[in-house]
Amino acid sequence: MIRVLAIAALLLGVMPAAALASEGGGGLINLDRSIVIQGINFLLLLLILGKLLYKPLLAKMEERTQAIRKSLEEAQAARADAQREREEHAAKLQAAYAEAQAIRATALKEAAEEQRRLVEGARAEAGRLVESARNEMAQEVTRARQALRQEVVDLALSAAERLIRKSLRDEDHRRIVQDAIGRVDKVN
Repeated sequence: MIRVLAIAALLLGVMPAAALASEGGGGLINLDRSIVIQGINFLLLLLILGKLLYKPLLAKMEERTQAIRKSLEEAQAARADAQREREEHAAKLQAAYAEAQAIRATALKEAAEEQRRLVEGARAEAGRLVESARNEMAQEVTRARQALRQEVVDLALSAAERLIRKSLRDEDHRRIVQDAIGRVDKVN
């Protein structure tokens, strides 16, 4: 690259000078030793600048290119890792959601079963309470009837005793028996 530049600079510098010198006029550039010295100086300057500036500049640019390339590769790797982690988190979230749905379904099923057992238990208890109340009422009715019969018997006996004390006539006797029979029929 340096050679190409040097040759181009030399040709650009020498051609116009050669053209002017051949015409014979005293142009801007005379072909004498000073032009050769200037050309050598120019070439030395190109060589020195190439060694001191151009090569380090190219090395720095290459180093910078490599650093940028490395940064891009790291960024792509980080992006790929982030995408993979995002997908893993999404899968974990989906699994957790499915597990929560399963737990919820199990809890609802257990709650429904418990509710059914409680309702059945309450119905059974209500049936026992109703049956117990019926039995108790039947016993109370039976006791009340027995007590009423006993009272009727006692009343009949006391009425009979009173009648016996008084001398009863047939009409009184019939009326008392009719009264007792009516009371017994009302009780039953």
